[in-house]
Amino acid sequence: MTNSVHKTTLDNGLTIVLKEMHHAPVASFMIWYRVGSRHEIPGVTGVSHWVEHMMFKGTPTFPNGSLDGMVSREGGFWNAFTWVDFTAYYETMPVSKIDLALQLEADRMVNTIMTPDEVESERTVIISERQMYENDPSFQLNEELTAAAFRVHPYHHEIIGDLADLTTISRDDLYGHYRRHYVPNNAIIVAVGDFTASEMQQRIAAQFGSLTTGKPANPVTRQEPPQKGERRVVVQGPGDTAYLTAAYRAPAAAHPDYLTLVLLNAAFAGGSSLGMFGGGGSNKSSRLYKALVNTELAASAYGSLTPTIDPYLYSINAVVQAGRTLAEVETALDEELAQLESTPITEQELAKALKRAKAEFVLAGESITGQAQLLGMTEAVIGDYAWYETVLDRLSTITLDDIERVRATYLRPSQRTVGWYEPEVVTG
Repeated sequence: MTNSVHKTTLDNGLTIVLKEMHHAPVASFMIWYRVGSRHEIPGVTGVSHWVEHMMFKGTPTFPNGSLDGMVSREGGFWNAFTWVDFTAYYETMPVSKIDLALQLEADRMVNTIMTPDEVESERTVIISERQMYENDPSFQLNEELTAAAFRVHPYHHEIIGDLADLTTISRDDLYGHYRRHYVPNNAIIVAVGDFTASEMQQRIAAQFGSLTTGKPANPVTRQEPPQKGERRVVVQGPGDTAYLTAAYRAPAAAHPDYLTLVLLNAAFAGGSSLGMFGGGGSNKSSRLYKALVNTELAASAYGSLTPTIDPYLYSINAVVQAGRTLAEVETALDEELAQLESTPITEQELAKALKRAKAEFVLAGESITGQAQLLGMTEAVIGDYAWYETVLDRLSTITLDDIERVRATYLRPSQRTVGWYEPEVVTG
């Protein structure tokens, strides 16, 4: 991968990451704020996601309802997403129209209107969104499991927030959160596309350079203490399908073991987790699939590992086949994990895992928007886009001994939280 990325910081603390890509007259503009659900405390859980919604309610310059039409008329699209570690907004447009993205993002960084009526209207929307999630067994299981795995760290709660807080968060809570975190020194701009970096730098500085620096963000200091034994949760709810998750303590993305665990997951479960935006190809040749799906114990089985600022979870998930039990699937999973210890990953499996991880990573960054997402995620989570630029080279240096050491370190029963979702038996 050619290193054509340019990184600078304005005097007000705004980080700018630019990459020229000249194969199409298009540009993607993203702004990442270093605030997500990990920055929330009980009483205001879900406030970061709610602020994201309010950011689309307009400003005096761009009134509510006008921006959708303005962006789409120029042949562009825009969206946003909130995660545990960050909130991001983006526009992908013809490069000749990208100045609109710069203008609207600079404007709503400081001038977003949050009227009491709009806040109450959005409260209804977000509570309905949460209730929709609660109809999903996977969400129910993940919420209970994550809350059990994290008793101290704010990764404890869901991004959408707790219903108790969504009913009581005030307009002042939302606006205060916005004013506290939506400042240049807490933001990263990423632009990728058919432009000259020096010219784009000047255009960004013209729009954002005069914005006032805010107070430094408070660090997240409540780190999770060591886990002293396996934890288990059982969730019972509607449906006719059972779900199993075994979530192991995993290192932060910046930790040297993270990429090794990525390759172990690719070899054992067939997935790759170099970024949040990669695709999930077929894992039918993986050990996990053969042990759980080919034996008709599970309808599907996969591993999940996400890059995060603080240590998070590596999850192995299975959807139980009709007519089989959670106990049967968990026993088969434990037997396969024991087999992984007695018969470690082979050179051939490692080579295949490396090929898969590289392919998914390259695929995720094929588009201009994909490049912007990967660069921004890396800068926001790792603190340095160079992780993204060098990751493929570092993957190639991982050895079988590294894989085995990481397996022994992280895939221990004492370091996992096991979750069962049991469908309720309807009688009548």
